[in-house]
Amino acid sequence: MAQNVPTRVEIDGGVLVGDDGSAMAGAALRYAIEEAVRRGTALHVVRAFSITSAERPADAKPGYAPSLAELAAATRTVTEERVQRALGETDVAVEVHVPYGPAAQCLIDASTHADVVVVGARGRGGFASLVLGSVADQVIRHAKAPVVVVRS
Repeated sequence: MAQNVPTRVEIDGGVLVGDDGSAMAGAALRYAIEEAVRRGTALHVVRAFSITSAERPADAKPGYAPSLAELAAATRTVTEERVQRALGETDVAVEVHVPYGPAAQCLIDASTHADVVVVGARGRGGFASLVLGSVADQVIRHAKAPVVVVRS
């Protein structure tokens, strides 16, 4: 991408967790933190975004269309704040990744070298009747590492 916004996530081991800002993703994040502490390894938080799912920059005036880089920066800021709240006093190495692309594909790609992948059962979208969200379903089917699905 011209604006240097990543479209893939590559990690070297650790606990990988998907976050979309939802309550269920928050539960998955808390589980992943505990798992990273238990394993003594790094935590990688992936908040994939699209133009419609990105956080809007706080200083963007109505009618202004932020660039992908500005959307990525705002999404990173919100995600880092969320992760810090979830961490509290927990001492674990954390890296937040904010790729531009479909969440499921970003998590599947990143799972190649992950020790374990953690996802919430349902996120922001979908129909209430679905037991698993589409992202969780795709990650379960295609991830290269073991997958833990956190349910409410």
